[in-house]
Amino acid sequence: MSQRLKLVQVSDIHFGGEHKDAVEAAVERIHAERPDLVIAAGDLTKDGKTTEFDAAKAWLDRLPRPQLVTPGNHDTPFVGPREILNRIFAPWRRYEQRFGERMNGDWDDPRVTVVSLNSARAFQLRLNWSKGAVSRRQIREVCAALKDAAPDALKIVVCHHPLIEMLGGPMTAKVRGGTAAALAFAGAGVDLVLTGHIHAPFVHPYPFSDGCTQAVGSGTLSVRERGVPPSFNVIEVDDGDIKITALAWERTQFTVWRTWSVPRRCVPCSNENGATEVAPLNV
Repeated sequence: MSQRLKLVQVSDIHFGGEHKDAVEAAVERIHAERPDLVIAAGDLTKDGKTTEFDAAKAWLDRLPRPQLVTPGNHDTPFVGPREILNRIFAPWRRYEQRFGERMNGDWDDPRVTVVSLNSARAFQLRLNWSKGAVSRRQIREVCAALKDAAPDALKIVVCHHPLIEMLGGPMTAKVRGGTAAALAFAGAGVDLVLTGHIHAPFVHPYPFSDGCTQAVGSGTLSVRERGVPPSFNVIEVDDGDIKITALAWERTQFTVWRTWSVPRRCVPCSNENGATEVAPLNV
């Protein structure tokens, strides 16, 4: 990768319960960052209402483009009898009317391939519908899309729910099929899996494959704080390293809450005897 790359990762804005000052200030700060791509990892709304989706769309329209958006568990209607019918018969209609019909999207650049999947479900055969799920078909589709990435391009998967649990986190995701997806994505050479849902930023490696696949969660821009102020992530990538910065709203401005730096993932290469080794990318 010969050029630097900058991404902005937002999630859990929860329009209808957004932190108004932080949401407004985020527009200016995100423009100032001049990102190559803005990623919204779900839970754009609080209750999946039409007015909340309109507010989410209007806000995202003020942010830089290009953008990649994926839904979360709150992005289906579920308040009131009429909304329950909408949830049964057309759970994603409001989302799709504003953000596109494809539930799995992707964005390609010589430096990076980003593939999204919808880990949210309108209904599940368990009491807590908010928990995520990933099907075998979704895993196959994501891995197939990643095969088209350039050999030295960053590979990123975006979904709302963390695929494996964040130890010590403020809540759980308990994604059905999550471990299988994490194993498959690590084996496919994914560098970053970007998620939301937890309302707290985190970075940790998957304990699979070569250990170079990093789970990256962004915080919330809503009033539903869980021990962390409203925040979003800025991700900067160069040939050797990936830097993740969580910017948190502190009274009147966004300031650095925490930073992580991880090396670019390892890629297999063959030595002079034909054996496979693991070597750092572009080092």
